[in-house]
Amino acid sequence: MLLKFFLALCAIALAVSGGIFGARWAELRYASERSVLSFPGRLAAQTKRRPMILAGVYGLIFTWSMLTSGVVSGAESLGFAILTLLFVLVFQFFLVLFTITDFEQRVIFDRMLVPFAILGALSLPLLGHVAGDHLIAAVIGFAVFLALAFLTHGAIGGGDIKLITVLGLWLGTDQLLAVAIAGLLLSGLAALILLAMGRNQKDLSNYTPCFPLAAIVMTMV
Repeated sequence: MLLKFFLALCAIALAVSGGIFGARWAELRYASERSVLSFPGRLAAQTKRRPMILAGVYGLIFTWSMLTSGVVSGAESLGFAILTLLFVLVFQFFLVLFTITDFEQRVIFDRMLVPFAILGALSLPLLGHVAGDHLIAAVIGFAVFLALAFLTHGAIGGGDIKLITVLGLWLGTDQLLAVAIAGLLLSGLAALILLAMGRNQKDLSNYTPCFPLAAIVMTMV
């Protein structure tokens, strides 16, 4: 019981600091790369609410992940359980941030994807993953989504391709396939809902948030 209380407190502290840092990082990227933004006129309102949204989402996700981790269950050695948990939290931090920036401005910044990719590569030897499988997943993910981008005439964009490639590095073939299928199904459902609401074609073609959302859910089940 005491351990769970301590982990919950840690989750709250990480959520608050992660919300502040993530919001500030997004703000700096928006300011530096304003030309790629889809809705620059909404920045002021988004900047005000972003820290609270991020902190709230991180609080829920981090708390759940910590309280259901191997640190609590003792299913594995404590050191390895802590290391695994840290990588899960980092994974979730980036995915939530990607989801927020894509919902806000239809963009996932390369300068956020690069450290995400580096940390994914570091996780392979540290967590004992089969590096070959994860590299193959990254290559296949890139190739398949590049082909889909051509077939859909740009409905799947560069952000989707880059994100799937890096997710392949993190997840490996089996988990990437599950995330890709779930993401495409979610995007199809979202498109139907938006179509029913009378939204335009630009709204219907925004796939990217569905993939990090699917990956986040996967880390919590």
